[in-house]
Order: sequence, then structure tokens, then C-alpha cells
Amino acid sequence: MAHIAGRTGMVYIAGDIAGCKSWSIDYTVDMLDTTDFADGAATNSARTFLPGLTQWSGSFEITKDGAPMALGFSSTPVALKLEEDTSTFWSGNAFITGIHATNSVEGLVMYAMDFQGTSALTESAA
Repeated sequence: MAHIAGRTGMVYIAGDIAGCKSWSIDYTVDMLDTTDFADGAATNSARTFLPGLTQWSGSFEITKDGAPMALGFSSTPVALKLEEDTSTFWSGNAFITGIHATNSVEGLVMYAMDFQGTSALTESAA
């Protein structure tokens, strides 16, 4: 399997997000405990589970380019696309849930943005 260089990644919300330096996504499934009394009757018996609902969330980090931030909190989700490269991506609707600004004397002004998915997550078939 070929490795993919991270430098080709991108974040899109109504166009590309200029100055994006990194992004991360967590895609999880709730596990529902189906263990009952019969399962627990034997010594050292194991719990049993079934998968439930999925959810996804994550964050991305951008440098401030001098313009005011156009992203903020809204009651309407944004269409989000996270690219690993030009053919591999994750996409879905999400709410911006956190904005974290950082400013240091030896660095750039940075914004970390948190998001929570609110629809199915689509992963491209690379």
C-alpha cells in the first residue's frame, strides 16, 4: 500500500479553507450491551454487544490570513469535506461547535475549529 503525504490535504466549506494546516476526524459507533442473565451464568463469561448508531466529529486548524473569520456558530449545518488527497476524502453535514484562537509572540495567529457531524458520513472509495 502506498503512503500518502499529508501536504496534499484540504478542508472545504463553501470552497477551500485558506491556510488550513491540519484536520482530524473521529468516526465511532455506539456499542449496545446485550448481555443478559443467561450470558452471565457461566464463570468468566464474556459480555455480548451489538453495534448501534454512528457519530463523527473532529477539528481542523487554520492560520488567520488577516480577514475576519467567516465561520461561526449557526443553527444550519455546513457541508464539510476533508480531503486526504484529490481522490480520497470524507464528507457530510456538520455544525461548528468550537472556535479556539491562539496567538503567540513566536508564531502565527491560529484558529482551531471543532465540528460535530449531523448526517451520514461519506468516505470516498479510493
